[in-house]
Amino acid sequence: KKVIGMKIMIMGYSGSGKSTLAEYLGRKYGLPVLHLDRVFWLPGWKERPREEMREMVSRFMGKQDSWVIDGNYTKSEYERRLKESDRIIILMFNRFSCLYRVWKRYRKYKGRTRSCMGKGCTEKLDREFIWWVLWEGRTRERRKEIERVRKQYKGKVMAVKNQRELNEIYRKGCRPVHFGKCKRDGTSV
Repeated sequence: KKVIGMKIMIMGYSGSGKSTLAEYLGRKYGLPVLHLDRVFWLPGWKERPREEMREMVSRFMGKQDSWVIDGNYTKSEYERRLKESDRIIILMFNRFSCLYRVWKRYRKYKGRTRSCMGKGCTEKLDREFIWWVLWEGRTRERRKEIERVRKQYKGKVMAVKNQRELNEIYRKGCRPVHFGKCKRDGTSV
């Protein structure tokens, strides 16, 4: 059953499960899904020009009355995504959980391209990406930005810190406040 007018933004650390959750919520609520990794990466792990990426995201958002968008990419309609979202889910798993999830993903997709990734970007697990998962993707600036989003958009943010909390979303969903009752912390009932 499609939910009209529902817009969900999923952001968080690499390996936390953003794309998997986006696919699930897209199916559950009948919403189109945009994976920003698929937009950002060109074949062979080459970066798409920022303006082209921004235009693609803008076009997608302009055509849809409902959507799920996963990924961070602050140069691609980031503030617009935050403002227009009915629900912002931030996956904040600890670095070692994320590394373990990345390792499991690599074992599952080694030599293949995931559906949420740009064409020709086969799954990889190299030193650079491990460094990103453990350190570079968790800079002080990044943490400050997450806190800013949590404060500025308090009424529509769900901060998910572990698998138990993520399982609750899989079990109960994440309907925004105006689509159903929510507990004080913003999670659905």
